[in-house]
Amino acid sequence: MQIIDPILISGLQQAAQNNPRLRKTHNFHTESSDPLQRMLNAIEPDSYVQPHRHIDPAKREMFIILKGRVVVFIFDDHGAISHQVLLDAAQGNLGIEIMPHEWHSIVSLDSGSVVFEVKDGPYSVGDDKWFAPWAPQPGTPEANSYLDKLKVGIV
Repeated sequence: MQIIDPILISGLQQAAQNNPRLRKTHNFHTESSDPLQRMLNAIEPDSYVQPHRHIDPAKREMFIILKGRVVVFIFDDHGAISHQVLLDAAQGNLGIEIMPHEWHSIVSLDSGSVVFEVKDGPYSVGDDKWFAPWAPQPGTPEANSYLDKLKVGIV
């Protein structure tokens, strides 16, 4: 049995703040082969999640906000934003399900934001994510600029 409580959330938030990627996951599944991947994902505002999709194999993904606020962006095949959904633990939308072929990214608006994430498994690093060719790679100056534009809705 695993319980999502303030101690787990607080520890994960601190781990994300101290991680160079500014995010940290806590897995509830014990094997990457599990057909249902379940995790907490703490994401800080300066963490860049490169737009991607899950296509081969096709996988659904769901985010449910537990703390803070995040925006989930859905893009068309050319990189234009087709939807942006604010997930806010205090008010408004609480979750979103993303279909397998949808390009998407998630951006934290508040320090300490945590989502419960569910995704079809199994997990394989080689085919889990198909990164958008029109989006900059993490760790580049272009990625920082792109993230800043997403935050103000300019992309």
